[in-house]
Amino acid sequence: MTDARYEDGDDAPLRLIAQEPQDVPVMAALLQDAVFPITEMRFDGKARRFAVLLNRFRWEDRTAAEAAKRPYERVRSLLVIEDILRLRSTGIDRSQTEIILSLLTMDFAPGPEGTGTLTLTLAGDGAVAMDVEAVSLRLEDVTRPYIAPSGKAPLHD
Repeated sequence: MTDARYEDGDDAPLRLIAQEPQDVPVMAALLQDAVFPITEMRFDGKARRFAVLLNRFRWEDRTAAEAAKRPYERVRSLLVIEDILRLRSTGIDRSQTEIILSLLTMDFAPGPEGTGTLTLTLAGDGAVAMDVEAVSLRLEDVTRPYIAPSGKAPLHD
């Protein structure tokens, strides 16, 4: 069995930016059910940047996979959040380096003059909240898609 390739279809790697509050739900939908090792999160306080390398379920390909009766795919993606004023987390024990986290959703609560709080909600009651000066996110696929190891699409109630 071989992994999927972008050349096999019309798809290209995602490269998206979010600079407005209304952009966040679009990016959140693409990131829903992404999984990543706890060790793949980094915060650079001096640069005011948070980055996470995650394994994103390719929601944009789900219908095509089902129609073609081929396996679902995931892809390694880099999420970068800029202009962070303060970062907080809860329900995450960074000393447990073997933990795999699952991103359930991401939302933005606006504050005064373009500021606000961007929150990554994780399965198991974990969360990373970032007070930001402005919405400034970048999502970029950094590998070719690969067959989802579970063979299934994520399912929620």
